[in-house]
Amino acid sequence: MNEWSEWLNFDRASVEAVPESPGVCMMHASMKVMYIGGSQNIRQTLLERLSDECTSKAKRFHYLLTPSYDQMKEQMLKEYAEKHGGSLPMCMGPQKAL
Repeated sequence: MNEWSEWLNFDRASVEAVPESPGVCMMHASMKVMYIGGSQNIRQTLLERLSDECTSKAKRFHYLLTPSYDQMKEQMLKEYAEKHGGSLPMCMGPQKAL
């Protein structure tokens, strides 16, 4: 079974400790999910998110290493949308915070 990391502070030191492996991540601020992502190199994705205007406001993140990151990300987004009236996290999609 896949194991999520603990929730970690969203800062450069924590991100640089993440393996350069395929995986998915989720980030939040004030317990509101801001972003759900996945890539071939989850550390690189998280490093890029540190300088993004919206996701840089996230306080914490966790990640899951998985070679099937595409399917996992799609499943997570589907579940999020079902729970939130069809909308995506604030740093994704058309209602992205400015």
